[in-house]
Amino acid sequence: MSERAVLHVKGRILVGPEDVRDELWVVDGRISYDRPAGAREVREVEGWALPGLVDAHCHVGLGAHGVVPEEEAEKQALTDREAGTLLIRDAGSPSDTRWTDAREDLPKIIRAGRHIARTRRYLRGYAHEIEPADLVAYVAQEARRGDGWVKLVGDWIDREVGDLTACWPREAVEAAIAEAHRLGARVTAHCFATDSLPDLVEAGIDCVEHATGLTEDLIPLFAERGVAIVPTLVNIATFPRLAAGGESKFPRWSAHMRRLHERRYDTVRAAYDAGIPVYVGTDAGGSLPHGLVAEEVAELVTAGIPALDALAATTWSARSWLGRPGLDEGAPADLVVYETDPRADVRVLAAPRRVVLNGRVVS
Repeated sequence: MSERAVLHVKGRILVGPEDVRDELWVVDGRISYDRPAGAREVREVEGWALPGLVDAHCHVGLGAHGVVPEEEAEKQALTDREAGTLLIRDAGSPSDTRWTDAREDLPKIIRAGRHIARTRRYLRGYAHEIEPADLVAYVAQEARRGDGWVKLVGDWIDREVGDLTACWPREAVEAAIAEAHRLGARVTAHCFATDSLPDLVEAGIDCVEHATGLTEDLIPLFAERGVAIVPTLVNIATFPRLAAGGESKFPRWSAHMRRLHERRYDTVRAAYDAGIPVYVGTDAGGSLPHGLVAEEVAELVTAGIPALDALAATTWSARSWLGRPGLDEGAPADLVVYETDPRADVRVLAAPRRVVLNGRVVS
């Protein structure tokens, strides 16, 4: 056999929480745990290796006012890559980012199509804004456009009420979620408040974004149905600023947002303690910068989730949930290498030593 150029990663390979190996090889962009015959080691990387990090709520191609130019979307994706994020679930975007699929130097994206919101009940320029009678048709449309996910806006400020209220009647979400499942797509929803949650969960929703409105009464329902949450705590940290900006016009909403912020850690910890699946998402795009995945993992730890489980929420568990491989034999070589053990201190995630994407050292 002729000699082949390979990448040799050695040190501690964290294949799983308890599965630690001494080395792996990258041949033709894929992982092998057997030294290839005729290997010619052109590069060695040493350290603590993890599967490429997952940001399960990230908006590539989205800015404060909607779609951004392609060159800006590229910068967003590269910022995420430099932070070690190599798999993104784009939880709603009006931008067509299919062009990134041909770029082996950019993170892989799982798309949820465009947000679906009630008329005048979301950020302008982000969503399809429709009425309940059209919800099933738009869910079917976005299920076909996405990569196995659809994103609803479950609640938003109702200007007549002056506070957060649910956007959809129960029968509409039941029919819409059933249609998405028929088409093989899972459904997630933006939800800050409490009153939007029971109907969505009982209708069969698969995931809730933010989930700040979770209460002791609702947590058992989420756990029983296996509904995952993506808390986006780095986004929830902005609630006091948002509340201050809207206080004079919407004092009820402002007070509500402050309460949700104040109990954010208790909410996440109670969900985790009840066995609700919790995953890492930053809500990058729009008003938040990209590259915040390490901060979000640290926030989960601050909330009381054990470090190993917070780490799993952006690596092994997150990849399994999204149906993507980790550091498996024959899988694409998407991995991040660190100087020290990230299981001992998740703050290590903020300083990747090397980033390997599709078998190439890109950072």
